Amino acid sequence: MDMNGVAKLLMLAGGVLFGCGLLLYVASHFNWPLFRLPGDIFIKKENFSFFFPIVSCILISVLLTLLMNIFRR
Repeated sequence: MDMNGVAKLLMLAGGVLFGCGLLLYVASHFNWPLFRLPGDIFIKKENFSFFFPIVSCILISVLLTLLMNIFRR
């Protein structure tokens, strides 16, 4: 891969990360229910809390798979 290909790949990765960060920032201000879906694991004890958004991760994975299949065709 030449230097132009690497530069384009880094710019694309930066744009995707920026878009994801912007989406999470906006979603936090609108009290968006993503990452608080039924099935997400949340355990809170006295000095310990654990959160694993398993259902949210599955939902995001399915949506991204559908989008990639649509744009590849």
